[in-house]
Amino acid sequence: MAVYAIGDVQGCYPELQRLLEKLKFDSGADKLWFCGDLVNRGGESLATLRLIHSLRDSSIITLGNHDLSLLAIGQRRDDAKARVNPELREVLFAEDAGVLLEWLRTQKLLHHDESLGWTMLHAGLAPSWTLRQAQRVAMDVERELGSPRHGRLLRNLFGNRPAGWGNRLQGVDRHRAAINTFTRMRYCDVSGRIDFESKGTPGTQKPGMYPWFEVPGMKKRETRIVCGHWSSLGRFAGLGVWCIDTGCVWGGQLTALRLDTPEPEYITVQAESFRTKPKDGGD
Repeated sequence: MAVYAIGDVQGCYPELQRLLEKLKFDSGADKLWFCGDLVNRGGESLATLRLIHSLRDSSIITLGNHDLSLLAIGQRRDDAKARVNPELREVLFAEDAGVLLEWLRTQKLLHHDESLGWTMLHAGLAPSWTLRQAQRVAMDVERELGSPRHGRLLRNLFGNRPAGWGNRLQGVDRHRAAINTFTRMRYCDVSGRIDFESKGTPGTQKPGMYPWFEVPGMKKRETRIVCGHWSSLGRFAGLGVWCIDTGCVWGGQLTALRLDTPEPEYITVQAESFRTKPKDGGD
């Protein structure tokens, strides 16, 4: 059995197909871990969701900011849904939209495999969190998303306040801070306050901000972490963290990282030739 983590797909359906072929993926024996942002910007989000949904018995997914945004838009009235970009409209008005969105809503924010010694999430962790605390925070949000109360959370999803995690936060503020940390963080200060604007490579951030995985005084977590979200950072391995958003949607690569080998192994496919790099560093 092989276990592969796959970086941000973002609707890049042909590249995902080619990557699975290159992996010689066997759904009866192998496992896929998706680091989130399955949808948006690649052009074929509906086909991507349908493919990953068909592999759901062999897949583990952590939600990204684009996935949660799709779920939030799915709570709106049809006239509001009709105003989003064509790629997401195709998902929202598909005949199987209900099935796909309900399935997506029940996915994780954090996945930890004790036997492999790997943890997966989309973006980052608060510097004050141990692995155990991060698991508790993630499970709290996952329960809310999977409950009949999910509409309230998704309707109040968007916003940069509070700017970081605090143990005393309650209700929607607590859930929003957790979601922003798990799905939007790149840089933060020593207290965990997120810089939502900076998207560039380390060295370009504002004074007092650090990549989330090298904040001074951060808690030790005793696990290897694989994540996505940061396309301008690209492929990165260090400090116990493997970042595998290699910017497929922006003309880079779609990357898989094999997790069950003594040393992690990279497998990549090149983006389709029509994809172009963003002016703003992507998201």
